[in-house]
Amino acid sequence: MTAEPPDTLDHALVRSQGLDTLLRDLTDRAVRDVSGAVACSITVRRSDRLLTLAGSRGLPAGLDLRQYENGSGPCVDAAQTESPRYVPDLATETRWPAYTEYARATGVRCVLALPLALEGETGAALNLYGLEPGSLAEDRETARAFAERAAGAVDAALRIERQRSSVADVRTALLSRSVIDQAVGILMSRERVDARVALDRLRRVSQNRNVKLRDLCQDLVDRVAGGTGGTGSGGRQ
Repeated sequence: MTAEPPDTLDHALVRSQGLDTLLRDLTDRAVRDVSGAVACSITVRRSDRLLTLAGSRGLPAGLDLRQYENGSGPCVDAAQTESPRYVPDLATETRWPAYTEYARATGVRCVLALPLALEGETGAALNLYGLEPGSLAEDRETARAFAERAAGAVDAALRIERQRSSVADVRTALLSRSVIDQAVGILMSRERVDARVALDRLRRVSQNRNVKLRDLCQDLVDRVAGGTGGTGSGGRQ
């Protein structure tokens, strides 16, 4: 089967509404591009454990999860060793007995797991599943080429996701800083103290009450904005 043009996956990244959508589109496209494939999934290691980031329509939920639980299986091996794993017929496969029994029960007989080289990530694979013995043999080169292009698209998506997370963290930090500054200003005005003393007092109250400093300061700001007039959480201790 002829694969789609190399830039198609890049276009999918542009069109996608987020990482989840992109990865789901990639797995569905893999099933269309690779003859014999009836399901596809993408495995990536996050926080020192393997996770399935996306799966195509029709992917039995436990096909990857059972491998992660056992710590073995074609997609686990491909991700960990960065080498392809091809299983022409699970009925004659002896390397992962617990997994092969489960996979065969779902109707899967053929598996092809291809490592994905991702920047900043260790352990990733594109996993293809077939229902007939040897069903993925004929189009293995197409699958390999698809995995190479998919790695680039997944890399870009994960990079964007990290950047968005970083921006969100900065925004949260700025908001926290703003509300803390407001609370410090309130105490400076009420208690006739300088900024350092006011901040120390807020920190002490935060520790004594086991409340996050930002939440304590937000409470004080809300009280003042609400016109309660009391020192509330920011009062003397």
